[in-house]
Amino acid sequence: MSLRFPEVDLTNLSRVSIEARGGTVSVDNFVHPVEPGGGIDDLLSIVPETFAGADFRHAVEAVVSSGLAGRPGLAMFGAHFIKCGLSRLLIDLMERGIVTAIAMNGACAIHDYEIAMWGVTSEDVAARLEDGSFGMCADTADGMNGAIAAGVKRGAGFGESLGERIVGDRAPYLDASILGRASELGIPATVHVGLGTDIVHQHVSADGAAIGEGSLRDFRILASVVGGLTDGYVLNIGSAVILPEVFLKALSVARNLGLARGAMTTISMDMNEPYRVLANVVKRPTAHRGTGIALRGRHELLFPLFWAATVRGIEKGDV
Repeated sequence: MSLRFPEVDLTNLSRVSIEARGGTVSVDNFVHPVEPGGGIDDLLSIVPETFAGADFRHAVEAVVSSGLAGRPGLAMFGAHFIKCGLSRLLIDLMERGIVTAIAMNGACAIHDYEIAMWGVTSEDVAARLEDGSFGMCADTADGMNGAIAAGVKRGAGFGESLGERIVGDRAPYLDASILGRASELGIPATVHVGLGTDIVHQHVSADGAAIGEGSLRDFRILASVVGGLTDGYVLNIGSAVILPEVFLKALSVARNLGLARGAMTTISMDMNEPYRVLANVVKRPTAHRGTGIALRGRHELLFPLFWAATVRGIEKGDV
């Protein structure tokens, strides 16, 4: 009986042994359980040195190496990082001299300001949008808009203006404020906004000229920071659009001026892998020199582990 469609004959396949083929995964890389209640070394020992586990270790090594050598490190992050309750971990890295500059978007600055001043932030958007009360907090808007207008008038940028106001007002939760602690530590803290993107822009106290001038100054400050990142690192946590775009332009300005010509390590931490993050932070800046690393996971799980591994490396003096 003839078949309607011919089948390939498998009897003449060229085959190989498992010894000749080998494998990209080995049992030698499998981790072993540890006794419960151990320290960070035990925890890290059960993170496999494969796939994302290897990327995680490389990211930690880059940050620890920079910290031990006194090289610069820029941390950029979006609003959700604050809402996850991670501010004090980042502040600890700032205080240790591991993070030497920070950049955030406007929403992040709002959450940081509210936490510093009142210890609470965020609101139920869906519920408040129905009656038009979303974003109508007078305390936040007038406090921030006033601080920015006053700061810009005396020549400060957006982030510096807020940080100085938080410190000057002796904010009750200053220890949890990234902007406030940056001001005290003398660390550049820049805020990058789009007009109309933040709730404080909804209020009559918003001064578009001051907001724009303050954020533009912060862009130029960031370009200066990026210009000094040779052999340092950039860590982007959860900003999918604004900061990747701003960072790319700041890097172009720096390189146009003959700065930031050496290698740098760029690291993304995000629950997804957004296009702009992969393109503008991980790939394009390191296309000809340096290393780009993408780590995917929830901030509230990934960053505490990253912080612990980094601090362990700094305190032990090795990676």
